[in-house]
Amino acid sequence: MSNKLCNILVPVDFTSKNKWAIAKGMEMANQMNCNLHLVNIVQPNLFSSFTPYESRVDRLNSYDRLKDLAVSYSSQLCGNGKIEISLLEGNTTNKLVEYIRDFEMDMVVMGLSGNLFQRMISSSSINKLAKKTNVPVMAVGSKGLVHHFKKIILPLYDELSLRRIRMATTLASSFKSTIYMVTLRQGNNTPEKIIKEGLEIAKSIPRVSARGIILEGDSLAKTTIEFAKRINGDLIMINPAEEFKLPGWWSKLTNKILSYGSGIPVMTMSRQ
Repeated sequence: MSNKLCNILVPVDFTSKNKWAIAKGMEMANQMNCNLHLVNIVQPNLFSSFTPYESRVDRLNSYDRLKDLAVSYSSQLCGNGKIEISLLEGNTTNKLVEYIRDFEMDMVVMGLSGNLFQRMISSSSINKLAKKTNVPVMAVGSKGLVHHFKKIILPLYDELSLRRIRMATTLASSFKSTIYMVTLRQGNNTPEKIIKEGLEIAKSIPRVSARGIILEGDSLAKTTIEFAKRINGDLIMINPAEEFKLPGWWSKLTNKILSYGSGIPVMTMSRQ
């Protein structure tokens, strides 16, 4: 992974959740001087072959709405970055994976819906994208707009994730943030050892501030959220693993990952 971000992707479906995803993507693009890609994916209509005119009109309308979005946000984009728009047709996940690979996206920013059913679908999409593309996927809710990544929380489990540490240091360097590496006293890991190793890597990067904290608790996901609230954290960085699913029968039933229990943005990155 490069220490510089060049392209940020925001999937757009013209719902309210796009507002905070685009706003957060815009903030990052300005801070890191990179491009913002707004992509809308149209689901193929089973009857499109019988109604080609209506299908074409729908696609044109979607493209016009994308252009309007780009124009409305263009004045907010600073530096050398630019806004790119694309209209695709097909399966949402497959098309996003293709676009990410073809145009070398460095990050995806997705808005979180308040609708329970849509949240259940989104939780699966976040993990799928992170695993299939090896690209960080940030989930942003309506409360994630007022933060500027001054406090980045990096929960560690039984092994160090060099990818997450590198991304954390990249963001910390750009936003002048402090990285909080946290782990549980209980578990299969040796907390002092993993914290020490993580801090050594982070502090080897110039101008990066990092701290290590051992927390008490049974669930790494739940304890991380509680810690984030306590220190007014701005970003949590996780991987799509069981340790980051929230406890409780309802959370298991709805596949509720940490992203949906957090009021601040959560970035999901694969282990690789």
